[in-house]
Amino acid sequence: MANVKVPYLDLKAQYRSIKPEIDAAIAGVLESCQFALGPEVAAFEQEFSAYCGTAECIALNSGTSALHLALLAAGVGPGDEVITTPFTFVASVAAILYADARPVMVDIDPSSFALDPAAIEAAITPRTKVILPVHLYGQSADMDPITEIARQHRLIVIEDAAQAHGARYKGRPVGSIGDMACFSYYPGKNLGAYGEGGAVTTSNPDYARTIRMLRDWGQDRKYHHLLRGYNYRMEGFQGAVLRVKLRHLESWTETRRAIVRQYNSLLADCDLETPTEMPWARHVYHVYTVRSKNRDHLQATLADEGIQTGIHYPIPVHLQPAYADLGYGTGSFPQAEAAAKEVLSLPLYPELSSQAVAQVAEAVKHAVRSKQVTVPH
Repeated sequence: MANVKVPYLDLKAQYRSIKPEIDAAIAGVLESCQFALGPEVAAFEQEFSAYCGTAECIALNSGTSALHLALLAAGVGPGDEVITTPFTFVASVAAILYADARPVMVDIDPSSFALDPAAIEAAITPRTKVILPVHLYGQSADMDPITEIARQHRLIVIEDAAQAHGARYKGRPVGSIGDMACFSYYPGKNLGAYGEGGAVTTSNPDYARTIRMLRDWGQDRKYHHLLRGYNYRMEGFQGAVLRVKLRHLESWTETRRAIVRQYNSLLADCDLETPTEMPWARHVYHVYTVRSKNRDHLQATLADEGIQTGIHYPIPVHLQPAYADLGYGTGSFPQAEAAAKEVLSLPLYPELSSQAVAQVAEAVKHAVRSKQVTVPH
């Protein structure tokens, strides 16, 4: 978009707001020359585990690596099945295949966009080992029924919390509810690194020990390899950056929630479906997603006004060509497929001004008033 008036995301604005802290943190790593793991990563692990209310945090080089190693620590392997959602970023499903297991998908709850607990039982087979709910858009899945189903069937629950840093479920921090949880620190996330990064949180010491070895070539000490592991270590720079940003995360989250309240107020009389904060949730709004039957027209209209938007996600995983061999087709998951055709994410980041929010909302209302955009049914 040549003439951007309201960007979808502005990482430069965030950097400018914390520049002295970030510059000092990076300089500290340069002085220490501890570039792979090291004291900054170890300190971040302690601070993030405390934030999530878990005993352990194992820092990694990406959220995808976190999913992969959590599945391996759970003992997932050939012949096993993992239940998850088709309405997610592709990594949630790809990581299951990395572990040589089979992804088994179930449809979403259209209000939360998360895994529908009522659909899980029918998908369980003797080969099922893990349920992997995704806390999509910054809001937790309905975890109590999911964990109860898992308990009844002796299954492991791994939370995909890649978009849900700081979210809560019935007052409990996301990341502390399942047996393990996986976070991404991709730069655009609510808690984002300056590069790639991820982590697993858990209070199970056996899982933590296994993941720590797997991330560093399967070593329990240098050159002593107990497992066939991977090079999934977090860099020292990312640990230092994330420590700085973690100190600001709660403030940023409250600002996001205030922006959402402004959006909701301005769009209250608009014939458009705005996000639902579920009664169990503290939504941290990684994205602010509206729904429209004429989503593509709405996006184009906003682009003409210089307003950037995003679509998370336009094609469910089960309809992606790369995953056609899983055996699903159009119509397999109607709620996920409908959402994929209708969702549109509006600009949302802590540095977004109230004037910009008003500008976006007015452009949305203008498009709706034109009768070219309608609410989904």
